[in-house]
Amino acid sequence: MMQRLKFMYRFFLMQPIWFKILAPAALILSILFSSSLFGEDAGYEGGAKLAAAVFFGLWGLQFRRNRRLAIIFFALAAFSLYLAVNAFLKEG
Repeated sequence: MMQRLKFMYRFFLMQPIWFKILAPAALILSILFSSSLFGEDAGYEGGAKLAAAVFFGLWGLQFRRNRRLAIIFFALAAFSLYLAVNAFLKEG
């Protein structure tokens, strides 16, 4: 388990600066918008799911060479995007 975490950390450090900024920002936004700080508004829930979709999509792009991991991350991104659209439609 620890070896996998070290691999992910080293892999993260090798990425371009735009990825190092965008991936943690998407993760933090997803966590913040899904917390109770922003209330139960469907817009915030949809924003959290959208940020999660961006996060998973970014990692899917970075794992393009490993087809299995890329498919898993893109599937998670698609599911998060579906949940985001569903949350935004509930709001309207």
